[in-house]
Amino acid sequence: MYETINYEIKEQVGWIILNRPDKLNAFTSQMNQEMIKALKTFQRDADVRAIVITGEGKAFCSGEDLSGLRADADHRHMIITRYKPMMETLAKTEKPTIAAINGAAAGAGFSLALGCDFRIVSEKASFIQAFINIGLIPDSGSLYYLPRIVGMAKALELTILGEKIKAHEAKDYGLVTKVVSPDNLNVETQEFAERLANLPTKAIGLIKRYMQQSFETSLEQMLDLEAYGQKTAGLTEDYKEGVQAFFDKRKPEYKGY
Repeated sequence: MYETINYEIKEQVGWIILNRPDKLNAFTSQMNQEMIKALKTFQRDADVRAIVITGEGKAFCSGEDLSGLRADADHRHMIITRYKPMMETLAKTEKPTIAAINGAAAGAGFSLALGCDFRIVSEKASFIQAFINIGLIPDSGSLYYLPRIVGMAKALELTILGEKIKAHEAKDYGLVTKVVSPDNLNVETQEFAERLANLPTKAIGLIKRYMQQSFETSLEQMLDLEAYGQKTAGLTEDYKEGVQAFFDKRKPEYKGY
């Protein structure tokens, strides 16, 4: 079914594994399309309540595969037809997404990590906004996500200087959720993902949807959206279970609907 990625489901957690280790999991058009397909598949699957993206081998993702890129390439066309649909699909995924960053995340690979809700990072991982080093600007959502996560001044520094950021430094910047030992990356990511998978999934989706809108929305509009979202959440079975568990003084068992 897939040639450039692998996928598996473990305890309600869907794993997408970028699988071009000999090319440091660099993107090709096929990988962009397979990423979109896998994300949509997991979004539709009620048994999947959290999604992890990671890389096979020693890298997370090194960005675009430059070996297939011509000097006269139409970069706009490539971004609009390949990266824009992939990043929009990731953003619209209403289940929690986690990047398990096992190694280098560069260029569009860095953007992919930024597009996830959480980032669990190996101590051997690193990040680099490599675009400036070949005379390009960040794309695939980096100019959107990076200033929102680290602030404008640090985002300008990281994108214009194009220097490598090590794992613990990235943690200090607020880029990552947790730094773990390389040997424990998959185990700790799975445990973290299972924690998310056991939360009320519909509420998480509503939080993501409205928080993404909050930067371009007035307070008055946001209060209305919160009211609508709260009504929607209040109609779920998970809300009923949460209230009942509160009165029963027990841990709730959410089902994701």
